[in-house]
Amino acid sequence: MIGRRWTLLLTVFFVALLAWSLVYADQIRRSLRENAESITQIYARALAGLNDPDPNASVEALWEVQGIILDARVPMILSGPGDSVLAVANLPFDADVRTPEGQALAREHVRVLDAANTPVGSPSGTLLHFGDPPEALRLLYVPWLLAGGLLLTVLLGLTLIRAQRRADAERAWTSMARELAHQLGTPLSSLQGWMELLRLPQSERPGDMGALDISDHIEGDLERLERVSRRFELIGRTVALEPIRVTAVLDDLEQYLRARLPRLGPGVFLEVEVPDDLPPVNGNRVLLVWALENVVKNSLDALAGGGGKISIQAQRDGDRWIDLRLSDDGPGVPIEIRDRLFEPGVTTKSGGWGVGLALARRIVEGVHGGKMTLLDPVGPGAVFLVKLPRAGG
Repeated sequence: MIGRRWTLLLTVFFVALLAWSLVYADQIRRSLRENAESITQIYARALAGLNDPDPNASVEALWEVQGIILDARVPMILSGPGDSVLAVANLPFDADVRTPEGQALAREHVRVLDAANTPVGSPSGTLLHFGDPPEALRLLYVPWLLAGGLLLTVLLGLTLIRAQRRADAERAWTSMARELAHQLGTPLSSLQGWMELLRLPQSERPGDMGALDISDHIEGDLERLERVSRRFELIGRTVALEPIRVTAVLDDLEQYLRARLPRLGPGVFLEVEVPDDLPPVNGNRVLLVWALENVVKNSLDALAGGGGKISIQAQRDGDRWIDLRLSDDGPGVPIEIRDRLFEPGVTTKSGGWGVGLALARRIVEGVHGGKMTLLDPVGPGAVFLVKLPRAGG
């Protein structure tokens, strides 16, 4: 929710800045066009006066040219000998040069105009001091306003990215904690049941189970707890990678799944195809089994109730990669979540935490330097591609 609000505010600000820039640029364009028209009028009127044999026409032309120049809103001060001010036009304040106060105010402004532009005329006679028109002054602020707007946009964008990353991290840790509690909860509940069964007399236990039988089941639950603990212990740490055979990883995965398919996926058929001469990959066996297990569990959830087939195929991809394709013939991934499928908390299950695929990608890409993607569907079901670097490649 916070990320969406920041995104909306940043978008509104950027659009407003862009709209203002366009409007301001159009105003400047109009002003420059008006100046061009004024210069053209001056040239045309001066040319007409020069070509007219009537002396009065030349004087009239000069008066018209003066009017056009004054309409251009260029601030001007005409000074005479002894720094006396003869006339002013288009100043940002009112100055009556017929009064000593007006003369002093105008002479003070002369220094401002001369600091920006060199006066025109003769130092021993009259000088015309002039400044920049309003359009030129407004242009001075445009780069600063644009730079400030862009800087503010960048700052808002960085703030948004940091807030989004913080929210993603919190969501990931929350999902991870829930997943850990879920995976620990099953064997712990089973252990509690076995302990209660141990307290019963031999005659009241189902099937006359002995202490040795119960201890075997307890040992199995303890192994599950140790495996879960070991897996989560490796997450977030620098893991030592070593050459391992893909067949060994898939054998562990297949052994784990086939013992649970009757319960987790009744009616689901598992097919594994691995070439015998497949080169080893550089990885961690425990984490790779866990990553692939999460992908297959996603397929089991998709096939729940309807049955189907899960296929795991391995093959070479050049001299660098080993490709694993994990596919199912279920309903596929809804298009509305395809782009967010690997984000923590995203799931199609009503009771899931949405951490399995996110964790699988983290293991494949973050730990092993591989790649994990959801391929575009060419038929029913979903196909995940896992690319792992070859050992020594």
